[in-house]
Amino acid sequence: MVEKLNGTFMNEKAYQSFTELEVWKKARELKNEIKELTYGFPPEEKFKLTDQLIRASRSVTASIAEGHGRYTFKDQLHFCIIARGSLSETHNHLIDALDCNYINQERLEYFKLKIEAVERLLNGYISFLRKNL
Repeated sequence: MVEKLNGTFMNEKAYQSFTELEVWKKARELKNEIKELTYGFPPEEKFKLTDQLIRASRSVTASIAEGHGRYTFKDQLHFCIIARGSLSETHNHLIDALDCNYINQERLEYFKLKIEAVERLLNGYISFLRKNL
């Protein structure tokens, strides 16, 4: 059976790796770009905002992966909702970076668009999981 999820077709398989999920791939790209961004933050933020921002962005991919490894759709859904929270936390920390003048408004807007793209994919995945409860 083939289903369409967010414009892409998903083949039902006995097992699909989380690394094959488009939402995980896009969240990974975001995570890696945020890591690069933090290289420009002041050294005194290494264990403060830099650490929080990196941890929040990593939590998005980690939660998607952990949920994918769970047996039930209910558990998978739970971890995707956690991933959404981490995505919002990432956005908040980027606003903090703007408020501290570590990034400008243009850079914030760039990342906001990336976050919204991941959020759309994540919401689509959440909808897919809810339909299978």
